[in-house]
Amino acid sequence: MTTRAGFIALIGEPNAGKSTLLNRMVGAKVSIVTHKVQTTRARIRGVAMEGESQLVFVDTPGLFQPRRRLDRAMVAAAWGGAADADIIVLLIEAHRGITDGVRRILEGLGEVVHGRPVALAINKIDRVKSDVLLSLTQELNEAFDFAKTFMISAEKGYGVDDLRGWLAETLPESPWLYPEDQIADLPMRMIAAEMTREKLTLRLHQELPYQLTVETEAWEERKDGSARIDQIIYVTRQGHKGIVLGNKGETIKAVSTAAREELETFLGRRVHLFCQVRVREKWLDERERYEQMGLDFRDGND
Repeated sequence: MTTRAGFIALIGEPNAGKSTLLNRMVGAKVSIVTHKVQTTRARIRGVAMEGESQLVFVDTPGLFQPRRRLDRAMVAAAWGGAADADIIVLLIEAHRGITDGVRRILEGLGEVVHGRPVALAINKIDRVKSDVLLSLTQELNEAFDFAKTFMISAEKGYGVDDLRGWLAETLPESPWLYPEDQIADLPMRMIAAEMTREKLTLRLHQELPYQLTVETEAWEERKDGSARIDQIIYVTRQGHKGIVLGNKGETIKAVSTAAREELETFLGRRVHLFCQVRVREKWLDERERYEQMGLDFRDGND
């Protein structure tokens, strides 16, 4: 039996649905999904099996106009993920159409493709009428030579099976790259930190979610089968610490509870989660923080 395996880069603008599609493909939650843009920082690999093919997804940060060091490192990671992949899937939001950001991505694709197949996935198709979809499909295929076009709803699952099947057939012949039962190559410490960061992002507003990071400081396996997880939430200002803690600690308590419950579901066992909030004014400029997020510190240079 011939086996196939390879890397598939999901690229697109922030909030295009890349993380939702990754989680749908893998069948488990391995990437942070929120209503806020720019929440995926590191290239997260999720692994899915389709017949004799092993699909290794790289969920890249959204491609946007960078302003800060972290932004620049995220955009570099996104293009790096595309350049390293066997297949590239470009996600476009149906209701937003061809934005200036999409045009920049189409221009940039020409520099990284080098003969590899690029699929177009028009997402959130339930938000527009069929004639708008057909017109958008024609315009995008005139702008770039896509190997295949799919109309999907990553959230509801429409069209996702067709996309997965095509990817499985198109990957190169290769032995599998990961054990069959592995769904992600991220350390559990980072997955746990991402889950807590997602809950913070959902709970907080405006710019603060992009000024904080979460690290899993300690992970203790207990004799009763449970796990004790200690995490630190770093913020850049003293005022932000108060916001994360909330009135009488209500915010951090709610966030910790939500993160713990999701971790217990993910791990299938009891979890004791302890979160501390610390002020670290310069964490956005610390090499170590970037390495822990899977980003290259040097990519953030002006």
